[in-house]
Amino acid sequence: QVQLVESGGGLVQAGESLRLSCAASGNTARINGMGWYRQAPGKRRELVASISSGGRQNYADSVKGRFTISRDNAANTVYLQMNGLKPEDTAVYYCNADIWYSPVEYWGQGTQVTVSS
Repeated sequence: QVQLVESGGGLVQAGESLRLSCAASGNTARINGMGWYRQAPGKRRELVASISSGGRQNYADSVKGRFTISRDNAANTVYLQMNGLKPEDTAVYYCNADIWYSPVEYWGQGTQVTVSS
């Protein structure tokens, strides 16, 4: 089992920045890729950014150039630096971890990000 706990969400104005953190615990040696997803009211959950165990990054077009995902494998933590926030970035942000050689995925409880105009 893997547990994921997010932190760092909040209410900011457009143009400001936030940094989300996701700390993994439990059987962390089984974790392969990690990522951030978000879900706005009435919308489907979507991928924001992901990072492989080797550090390869992938971003949604809507956040490229504004968001940066990083990973500290020693601390079992993944980060999402969000700059230039826009009202359309408002959503609950979820941390995700997938497991080597398994279809199993783990999710955090989510952290709210609200961007006012």
